[in-house]
Amino acid sequence: MSEKLVVVGQGYVGLPLAVRAVQAGFRVVGVDVDEWRVKRLNAGESYVEDVTDEALAAAHRTGRYLASADVADAAGFDVCVITVPTPLREGVPDLSHIGSAGRSIAPFLRPGATVVLESTTYPGTTEEYLRPILEEGSGLSAPGDFFLGYSPERIDPGNPRWRLENTPKVVSGVDEASLARVRAFYEAVVEQVVPVSAPQVAELCKLLENTFRHVNIALVNELSVFARQLGIDVWEAIDAASTKPFGYMRFTPGPGVGGHCLPIDPSYLSWKVKRTLGHNFRFVELANDVNDHMPAHVVGRLTLALNDRRRAVNGSRVLLLGLSYKKNAGDCRESPALDVARRLRRLGADVRAADPHVDLALVPEGVALAEPSRAELAAADAVVILTDHDSFDYGLVQRESAFVFDTRNRCRGPNVERL
Repeated sequence: MSEKLVVVGQGYVGLPLAVRAVQAGFRVVGVDVDEWRVKRLNAGESYVEDVTDEALAAAHRTGRYLASADVADAAGFDVCVITVPTPLREGVPDLSHIGSAGRSIAPFLRPGATVVLESTTYPGTTEEYLRPILEEGSGLSAPGDFFLGYSPERIDPGNPRWRLENTPKVVSGVDEASLARVRAFYEAVVEQVVPVSAPQVAELCKLLENTFRHVNIALVNELSVFARQLGIDVWEAIDAASTKPFGYMRFTPGPGVGGHCLPIDPSYLSWKVKRTLGHNFRFVELANDVNDHMPAHVVGRLTLALNDRRRAVNGSRVLLLGLSYKKNAGDCRESPALDVARRLRRLGADVRAADPHVDLALVPEGVALAEPSRAELAAADAVVILTDHDSFDYGLVQRESAFVFDTRNRCRGPNVERL
């Protein structure tokens, strides 16, 4: 009989893992506290863009996938992977979802079973926080009775090239035996695993990856502000720098950072450094400051541009193109575009938004959804490109709009102003 895998959390990380594990031959139970999610999954409806309805239906047809809100369905698992959110609460890491997941599965933990944490968190969480919860709830010990490890998720929603199965997977364990078990599990579902010596290394690895992006995005965002004031085209400078074949990686400015990772994960690292060492992680704090202020900067630039055209923001009709936090993806939670929309609404603008990927329930109150049609573009006093989905017709946008404020460098012309 195939091994039983329990994946706690059926979001953008947990559901792709569950479906991929079914394809690899595991019997999978996807546990989620959200009964709405569970009903949709068992009806064959995916709400995660990296898992199609067809892939979910194929998983169901094997008879080896079940979504459940009842943790009792985890009984008898061989491997359990925890993929729950780790938000910030008033600047402090909130591990309550990890704690709840650990306490819920601990009574079903058997000798010889393996537990892996994938949720992004600060170094030490697996061994110092999760392990005691599992040991107390099960009466077992790790290492010794069960195997425990950490493997950071590397899901990039909407990326057609780098998917779960072909993205190298960093793995770790609390001892050599745990590492061997964790490694064996992931080798069954992904093409390449990268073992490291300890969970703290793997936890830091994830934070390093996202802090690297966060800091470099902040760098080009601040450059875009200063380049404008200096009369220099920052996009041309970035294009030129990108021709260097070594020692440089291209990052581009935008209205800020969003999503589940970049606004949050670096703060986990700075919190750990401050709490443990008593030092400020100045790079992260500076990056947070720059990126947090970009939505206000975008609104300020738009205000000046409208003023140059003898228009006030109050009463102007503004069409926003893109609300999600990244290109060709649908998640707009923590999106800087939403911050821009809310700021414009508070200033009295008539705000409309076009985004073919976004869930209607997440659109801010007072923002009307619209199609970027010829008539809608022509009726707007300003069109603001916030997320450059490939489905938008940028030629049409440029031709039909009276004024375009482009934060993503997709349009050119006398009626276009770029960030």
